[in-house]
Amino acid sequence: MKSVPNWALSFFSDELSRLAVSDGYICATAISLLVILLFHIFLSSKFRFFSSASTSSPTDPVSHAVNSQSRISRVVSDEDLKFLIDNLEERNESDEIWEDVIHRSNDRISYTAKRCKPKDGGPMKYLSVTVFEDCSAEILRDFYMDNDYRKQWDKTMVDHEQLQVDSYSGIEIGRTIKKFPLLTSREYVLAWRLWEGKDKFYCFTKECDHNMVPQQRKYVRVSYFRSGWRIRKVPGRNACEIKMFHQENAGLNVEMAKLAFSKGIWGYVCKMENALCKYMATSHGTQGSILSAVTLIKKVPSELETQTDDVTVSMATISGEGLLTHVVAKQRKTLRKPSKKLIAKGLVLVGGAICLSRGHSALSAKVALAYLLTKLNKRGTSLKQTT
Repeated sequence: MKSVPNWALSFFSDELSRLAVSDGYICATAISLLVILLFHIFLSSKFRFFSSASTSSPTDPVSHAVNSQSRISRVVSDEDLKFLIDNLEERNESDEIWEDVIHRSNDRISYTAKRCKPKDGGPMKYLSVTVFEDCSAEILRDFYMDNDYRKQWDKTMVDHEQLQVDSYSGIEIGRTIKKFPLLTSREYVLAWRLWEGKDKFYCFTKECDHNMVPQQRKYVRVSYFRSGWRIRKVPGRNACEIKMFHQENAGLNVEMAKLAFSKGIWGYVCKMENALCKYMATSHGTQGSILSAVTLIKKVPSELETQTDDVTVSMATISGEGLLTHVVAKQRKTLRKPSKKLIAKGLVLVGGAICLSRGHSALSAKVALAYLLTKLNKRGTSLKQTT
């Protein structure tokens, strides 16, 4: 119990001495006041003790926090796998407007990505397809999940540590620090889980809190993270495809994040492909005795497996055209019916070429006609880009 302050004792001592000469009723009143004061101080000290204990105890459950083996088994569930499959299969595509971002390829790799702004106002959603040549699904899975190797080639990753693994559910929790140019480094506390299906692998990752990693001022904690992929072999080719869904809120300006992704993602993918080649050449494999989500991979539930057993093969798998194939087809249909503006601009160009060919030398006419042919060949470009 907290000791009574000296000023209170001295005050009541003097008061009792002075009241000793008074009647017994006043003396009893003073003694009662002293007892009440002591009782009040006792209750105040007890309340502060229990209040501080309830707020500082590291074992108290926090919203979405993981601090026990039983709680970790519920962080990533089969419902998250269903959410991932629905997004990868684009079952809600009719309700969302997607914007094509990039389509690049070389002899070793092809990459296609698109994005959309959710109607609920959440973070930007990205959907991408990457095809790696001369690669197996198992090697690609191990490569993507090897965070120790990622620190060697991915210079944006400052640090990574494993926090917890649940041997029953196969869920792994880790902490990653990533650096952003001219910005505060971002801290990711994530939980992920892997599933093995018929000739394919799935992985889903989401944010969580963990009692081993309190928030620090020197990092910005990523508050929302939903990401997952499906890896499968490309039919008829020695190649593998990884289709990825990604959505996160890292506290960045939306337009700046969109620009950074558009300009930097292809270089990052090429760097990833080089790292994959080195990974295969050095005989990297499954992490073996190290307990992780890869070694504890689970089977895809039968009801979800039947939903993905379709005979439809993505256009990215067959031709490498990726998610832009349907857009190109629509553009070709549109080009069959040229607009009035396009016809008018063509007539203007033809008239200008005729005037140049009549009024100037033969060289000028050739230049004008070459310019005309170039413009007509580029009629597939948007009218906004036509000059």
